[in-house]
Amino acid sequence: MHGEVSVHTADLAACARVEAPLRIDLPPDRALQRAAEEGRLQLVDKRSGQVLEAQWLDGSLWTIAPSSGLSGRLIVRVVSAPAKVRLRAYRDRPTRQIVFEEDRRPVLQYNYWTIDRPDRHAQVSPENRIYSRPRSNYIHPLYGLQGEVITEDWPVDHPHHRGIYWAWPEVDYRGERGDLHALQHVFACPTGRYRVTAGTVFTQVEAESVWRWESGEPVVVEWARIRAYRRTQQGRCVDLAFFFTALKEPVLLARRGTNLYGGLNMRLSAIQHQKFVFHTEGEQAWAGAFGVFPEGDEPAGLLIFPHVQNPYHPPDWVQYPNLNWIQPTFPSAGLRHELQPGKPLALRYRLWIRPGTEPPPDLWQAQWQAYQSMERGDEV
Repeated sequence: MHGEVSVHTADLAACARVEAPLRIDLPPDRALQRAAEEGRLQLVDKRSGQVLEAQWLDGSLWTIAPSSGLSGRLIVRVVSAPAKVRLRAYRDRPTRQIVFEEDRRPVLQYNYWTIDRPDRHAQVSPENRIYSRPRSNYIHPLYGLQGEVITEDWPVDHPHHRGIYWAWPEVDYRGERGDLHALQHVFACPTGRYRVTAGTVFTQVEAESVWRWESGEPVVVEWARIRAYRRTQQGRCVDLAFFFTALKEPVLLARRGTNLYGGLNMRLSAIQHQKFVFHTEGEQAWAGAFGVFPEGDEPAGLLIFPHVQNPYHPPDWVQYPNLNWIQPTFPSAGLRHELQPGKPLALRYRLWIRPGTEPPPDLWQAQWQAYQSMERGDEV
């Protein structure tokens, strides 16, 4: 044993209700930090004696709240052998993209490097082929807990739709307008700078891209952080964080016509018995898509929780059920958000992949509380 730490959150019961990730600050102890970096720390609940797997990152320990609950007082225990690495992210040789796995089962693929047109490009109507362009910096496939594919890429009707991606249809720079969403005039390009973390609680990638105008001029630098946690009986959390900074001069971001779509875009697979759910009440905001996804036998859902620290929170919700499309928008209707040099814009979201049909309101509420209390947003 090494000492005690407290879980400083009023929402510990909410975290346990949905088996959510927990972030615990470690005391400034060099020996303890060294053991944490080597994966040789465990957490023991002082009241029940329950042992929790833990993973260290940047001064904090992460674990998953057990459904049995915690007392709020945890003992830090140093063990001799490092914990088993269960979640990995690595660059896949055949695809050249970054694949996330848990116990060798796929979780998601982050298409960081450019992907060229597939064979189905020939099926795109001539008037839409302008949008069927190489792209990078998006998530597809995102897998459900049964291995079903939740997202869609290169749909014939809208070939620029690409799984889960963060982009705006109106990007203004020096009096010109590009369309990062529909791949016109401005594009997110990988720089090759990325870092991968593996562990027993989560795996993540942090990757840098630069938005370039067709002339090749870089206008925005972006860092994306994608973190996938271990699955539980309640599902799997995937946390997304994006940081955008203008490089030379201000860049304006807006939704289509300033009042339609733009922001975190989600083109989902065709869903049998599809149902979309939206909720906004004060600062509480969430949405979800439910039904049977391709290659799945049972109902499942993808739930979305924007972070309360996002500018213009709460977002508007946009849906196009005929396109299996759902999103929280950014910025607010009628506005253009100005990116400025030296002042990063941070946007954060939690995805919750769940088995079954729409959960009861108390589970939505618990996950929202758990996410807001644990994701502090202090790394900007």
